[in-house]
Amino acid sequence: MKADSLRGHLDALLLAVLDGRKLHGYAIIEALQLRSDGALDLPTGTVYPALRRLERAGFLASEWDVVSGRKRRTYKLTRSGQKALAAERAEWREFTTVIGGVLGGSTA
Repeated sequence: MKADSLRGHLDALLLAVLDGRKLHGYAIIEALQLRSDGALDLPTGTVYPALRRLERAGFLASEWDVVSGRKRRTYKLTRSGQKALAAERAEWREFTTVIGGVLGGSTA
């Protein structure tokens, strides 16, 4: 998948992966890969700064946990993050409907 295709959608993807669960950074990257059948293989240099930015915006909360004997920062959605995700999902549905209508090949 082209990196340009993700522009503007990274935040929504990260929020969606964290919906209803708490994960550390590498687990977030793995979840993106799994949920995209390997199409999304984002480098840590892209994901971690975005997580920090989302936390500063109040959409994520983080804490240090011990996972498999290792200390790791885990992230979870805040109420603001849940609202932002709901808005992103609504916007995505509208976007795909509009673009699908144009690219879908129907002639009007």
